[in-house]
Amino acid sequence: MKIGVFYVVSETAAAEIANSDNYPWLKKLTEMTGHEFEMADPKDLKDYDLVLDFIGGGGTEGIFLKSLEMLPEPCFLLTTGANNSLAASMEILSYLRQHDIAGEIIHGSDEYVAKRINQLAAISAAKKRMQNFTFARVGEPSDWLIASDTNAEASLELNGIRIIDIPMEEFLEEIAHKEYEANEYTEKVLSKGYDENEVLEALYIYGALKRLVKKYELNGLTVRCFDLLGLVHSTGCTALAILNAEGIYSSCEGDVPALVSMALLGELTGEPVFMANPSRIDPEKNEMILAHCTLPLNMPEDFSIMTHFESQIGVAFRGHIAEGPVTIFKCDGLMEEYFVTDAELMDNLTRENLCRTQILVKPEESVEYFLTESIGNHHLICKGHHAQLIHTFFEWM
Repeated sequence: MKIGVFYVVSETAAAEIANSDNYPWLKKLTEMTGHEFEMADPKDLKDYDLVLDFIGGGGTEGIFLKSLEMLPEPCFLLTTGANNSLAASMEILSYLRQHDIAGEIIHGSDEYVAKRINQLAAISAAKKRMQNFTFARVGEPSDWLIASDTNAEASLELNGIRIIDIPMEEFLEEIAHKEYEANEYTEKVLSKGYDENEVLEALYIYGALKRLVKKYELNGLTVRCFDLLGLVHSTGCTALAILNAEGIYSSCEGDVPALVSMALLGELTGEPVFMANPSRIDPEKNEMILAHCTLPLNMPEDFSIMTHFESQIGVAFRGHIAEGPVTIFKCDGLMEEYFVTDAELMDNLTRENLCRTQILVKPEESVEYFLTESIGNHHLICKGHHAQLIHTFFEWM
């Protein structure tokens, strides 16, 4: 990723001293971040995914102001600890705030600055990719998801995400072909030794969805999957597990907000994303169990095959996810409201009366959110602590 840099330095004799400090520092940041920095004229900055306004020293406030109309918002003021760079940036930021222009001073240790730039780069890249995404609703949301649909026109206007509808009839016609293309994940599922006829029926559903993905050039989809129990006497768990492992965001039950949340979390972190139900909550211990019958097959350390919990038919997965840091996230379908918390995955459970993959987690934020302000039912989990990254995305999106 190339980062555009608007370099602001005074035209006094002090500029030579500042340059001797600033250019080597910028080169060091290039090495630390892994991103290429390019000095650019203000009129050309629109061509970059991320722009940094490098305040190279003192006495630069007026120079910055002359170019402000050409600078993209928010204004990220890259600042050193020398040559009055920070003082000038603080004056500039105060001006920006007075004129309701979003901005932030990026200042601190080299490690902090590099980390912050990488966060902003990840946010910028994710936002740009998602603005070109196409999602499909294959059938309507399940009847019990009364708060989990999204206005397609508003989605396109606000976030650039196109949402289309594919009738269940077209999906069922594809399933009837009883075909799928083999890959490492289909072979891995077949190798588990589960009932071959059941697995093949589940893989035909995967093949049907994969063909729809190619036909409509989809980045993600959500399926009214419970209808499959009666219509084809099988489940969509295998299809969604493989599609998610392949990088095609796939949510259950026609839940569009969960799909948008899944895609955003995946694009920001690069991690596979597990969609799950909060199943049990202990407010006194601030712990909870999240469970579902499918998960990306590239996420668990290992998995076993079982029947789907609610129907006791078909193919579902009990995955064992590594204990350690995770992130729990959910936003609404238009990305206007969100919840995120870092958490610790404490244990993988095998309760008889819950969906097949079950994890016990301890969030850093209070579990009261799930009891008083929850954004729908399904929430999304990925490995690692990424709450700060999510907060930054919503701060600057």
